[in-house]
Amino acid sequence: MKKISRIFIIVCLIVLNPATVNSAEILQVESSNTILVGDQNRNLTIGLFCVDVNKNDELEATNLLKSEFPRGSKVKIKPYGFKNNILVAKVFDIKGTKEMTELLVSKNLTSEICPS
Repeated sequence: MKKISRIFIIVCLIVLNPATVNSAEILQVESSNTILVGDQNRNLTIGLFCVDVNKNDELEATNLLKSEFPRGSKVKIKPYGFKNNILVAKVFDIKGTKEMTELLVSKNLTSEICPS
């Protein structure tokens, strides 16, 4: 009986204990279309997919991204390719409910909308 209870406890600990999730996190919002993300061992500069912010709206767009995706926010990245040796991607919050490009479009801060 003791052996069965020990096995049961071990199985419960393995199943019920959440696994650690390794995700990227925002290190810096450099501009309205460029961010720096990192994980435990590397950093990566990302250009946001289909973002073309007017120079007059640059500060407002950058501040919006910084407020919605503060430093240390966990994010998911959906890559679309490379442009000038920079990864071009869509960046989502870890829950997948907010995306940077869509956020800028919703506030009318980007003049270009691309197909998904």
